[in-house]
Amino acid sequence: MSCETESLTCGDDVSEEELLRRLDEVLEQYRDKPGALIPVLQITQGIFGYLPECALKRISLGLSKPYSEVAGVVGFYSFFSTVPRGEHLIRVCLGTACYVRGGKRLLDTLKKKLGIDVGETTPDRMFSLEIARCFGACGLAPTLTIDDEVYQRVKPAKIPEILSRYAAQS
Repeated sequence: MSCETESLTCGDDVSEEELLRRLDEVLEQYRDKPGALIPVLQITQGIFGYLPECALKRISLGLSKPYSEVAGVVGFYSFFSTVPRGEHLIRVCLGTACYVRGGKRLLDTLKKKLGIDVGETTPDRMFSLEIARCFGACGLAPTLTIDDEVYQRVKPAKIPEILSRYAAQS
């Protein structure tokens, strides 16, 4: 049950053994607690930066849950990712108001500009792209977020300028 070390995103200086040791400590702490699966998955994603298969198998064994249950929870909640995420997470709102006011065009522009599809990460691991259903800013549609920053009334022509702010930070 080995993770591919080169695919781990959390601290390039941290060994696979160290990451798995941290996971084992979490499992020991939560082993007998009811409802532990989601908190353990959240903590594990914080440790690894995503949820590699080896970690899911270890969680399954550590919490005495079928692997199918663990994988099912991960697949159900969009917060969880089984692939490494980029340094910056972009979410485009496709709720009704945003969709009607151009959210799909924003998404298409981002896909073309970044060269990735929804759920993917750029090869340089700078950006990951996801969709969302509502940010609660319907009157300011269309909206997108990058990390915790909300962009409102975004036009496709503004996408290169917005992305350049984040590329310049790195």
